[in-house]
Amino acid sequence: MARFLLVHGSCHGAWCWRAVIPALEALGHSALAIDLPGHGSDRTPLESVTLESYRDAVLAASTPETIIVGHSMAGYPISAAAESAPDRMAGLIFVCAYVPVDNLSLAEMRRAAPRQPLLPAIVISEDRLSYSIDPAQLETVFYHDCPDGTLELAKENLCPQPIRPQETAISLTTRFASVRKSYIRCTQDQTIPPEYQQTMTNSWPRGDVYEMSTGHSPFFADPSGLAGLLDQISKEFT
Repeated sequence: MARFLLVHGSCHGAWCWRAVIPALEALGHSALAIDLPGHGSDRTPLESVTLESYRDAVLAASTPETIIVGHSMAGYPISAAAESAPDRMAGLIFVCAYVPVDNLSLAEMRRAAPRQPLLPAIVISEDRLSYSIDPAQLETVFYHDCPDGTLELAKENLCPQPIRPQETAISLTTRFASVRKSYIRCTQDQTIPPEYQQTMTNSWPRGDVYEMSTGHSPFFADPSGLAGLLDQISKEFT
């Protein structure tokens, strides 16, 4: 049995994993989803949210036996956690997530992608502390292959995404490199280009990179399939 910690991406919260948790439990695992600072039920003011506070929230919920799963933007917080305390986790699984590059911010990595499918949907707040996703484009960028009711659920729960953590460069050393990692590439992703996901993992061993034929939200599009793949990867980590 594995212990999974599920970490959401931009604008989301623990709520997005609600179908994956019972699917993992049915396979004999335990799973916990958290709200990062400023997301979901966490009321941290937007101006106080940092990459370091994201990192600390991940570490507070992790144990040395935990496999940390990060979706999309969460590639940065989970990597920062691994750099800070590699002994506090059994490994990392990136789900169509950014794999950080030393001394680059997430925003810089996003701008380096060969295409920018999310850019037209981003709406920056007047105070420039956060951004949201244009409701008219939500289905296209996040949920185009998800079941009925997903869009309505998302509109009820999505929150503004603090910009500061995504403009903060990360510093990575051999501490991060020492942590076991796997990647799940989503081949129909309309947020992070699938070819960019491939670029980010070109140097990885082939056996550590997996694929799902979904868009950017496999936790909604195929929660059982995602749980099954996490189950498979967890066996490689032991």
